[in-house]
Amino acid sequence: MLELSIVDSPVRRGIPVHDLPEKFELLKKTLVDLGSVVIGFSGGVDSTFLLKIAHDILGKENVRAVIGISETYPERELLEAMHLADAIDAEYETVRTEETDVLKFQENPPDRCYYCKNELYTKLEVIRARLGFQAVVDGTNADDTKEFRPGLRALDERSVRSPLAEAGLTKEEIRILSRAEGLTTADKPSFACLSSRFPYGMSIDREKLKRIDAAENVLHDLGFRVVRVRFHDDRTARIELGAKELDQAVRAEVRERIATELKGLGFTYITLDLAGFRSGSMNEVLSEEQKKSYLT
Repeated sequence: MLELSIVDSPVRRGIPVHDLPEKFELLKKTLVDLGSVVIGFSGGVDSTFLLKIAHDILGKENVRAVIGISETYPERELLEAMHLADAIDAEYETVRTEETDVLKFQENPPDRCYYCKNELYTKLEVIRARLGFQAVVDGTNADDTKEFRPGLRALDERSVRSPLAEAGLTKEEIRILSRAEGLTTADKPSFACLSSRFPYGMSIDREKLKRIDAAENVLHDLGFRVVRVRFHDDRTARIELGAKELDQAVRAEVRERIATELKGLGFTYITLDLAGFRSGSMNEVLSEEQKKSYLT
């Protein structure tokens, strides 16, 4: 039976106590049934937890983490993913993905993520076949299935399994279980690929992605944890920070450094979004009807 501390108690977080151990057992059973898996690994909360449990349940020889490398994935995240895989003692490899060469991805429609995921999981299927493993799996959780995520369509088409979602595990539950497993990612902020920084319809290219990556590095180097720099045009950057970090950003010396550094990257207008970070804020311009049309 899973043991949880009082601090991490699901009761205090509004989660029925009896659900979490049952979900955890269901996750482990799903992995046992799969037998051997290739995991799309980003080093985030979900995929790190999935890799740890798969490694524990199936053994090192039956699990391969694969990290997709492209301009949409910051180098700092790549290095952390490699470090996390090493810490788990998991076998991993990298694969170059080329979504930035896909015309539909470059055009940046609301279902852009479909083309990105299709590229990644096509490459992972090749690796699965080479290894002779049974399945490709990813870190999609139960909350993800309730949000606007066109990339999930690519997973369905490629028969990619999502054991966390299948077990009904939410992001908060995965954080609780990650803490119980001693994973450093338990409190890691959520991350989305850099292509999510652009308004739909604005073309995406490697140079823009590099500018956004450099701009977010400026903020990370200043100690901000929850960071998005939204690219509204060649001259305008809109910064979203965690609600608890907004006050730090308006301190004179910090504000001046951010402005100086981002102007050095070619931005003329640097704005701070007073609403703070919102996951998927670029989706706020889409109606519910538009979202539905891109999910099928």
